[in-house]
Amino acid sequence: MKAWITGALTVTLAAGSAGGASPDPEPVDATLSTSKGERIQLAHWRGKPVILFYEDKDSTTLNAPLKAELFARGRERGLLQSAFVVAIANLEKYDFFPAREIALSYVRDEEKKAGVPILVDLKGTLGQAPWKLPTKTSTVMLLDAAGTPVFQYSGRMKPEDQARFFTTLGELVGQDLTAGREAEAHP
Repeated sequence: MKAWITGALTVTLAAGSAGGASPDPEPVDATLSTSKGERIQLAHWRGKPVILFYEDKDSTTLNAPLKAELFARGRERGLLQSAFVVAIANLEKYDFFPAREIALSYVRDEEKKAGVPILVDLKGTLGQAPWKLPTKTSTVMLLDAAGTPVFQYSGRMKPEDQARFFTTLGELVGQDLTAGREAEAHP
């Protein structure tokens, strides 16, 4: 089960300026930890698009249908070689002894099951600028190969939001990902 790899993405990353125009998004980065305590920057995954899931313990199942569909399409179309999948567990509320070690042990177990790196955010880094992600839900983001956010959605995704996610992801990886698997199996 991809428990720590849930998410919700879409809609627009737009912060209005004083003139009413939206500034162009810029690459973002953050330094987080691996489940083994090593510090690593998200920029480590630049060079390919990044599908980023940011969740706390209580939101890992919110977007289970999206995750299941993502991994199914990924296996069928080689998508998982065209983009990085990075999960980030918000463990800010467990940053004390002995809870931290118990939470990190759980993350390491989930990492093995999922086959995807799960970073940990012990300080609430992604809840702060420039990210400003909600810390108590599932957020799914798409970053282009340069690390610029192009899609973000927080909360439980509706089917139309999932469609928008797959359209944007398809544009990033140069594949048409809009057709459902059933439609492809029965043209």
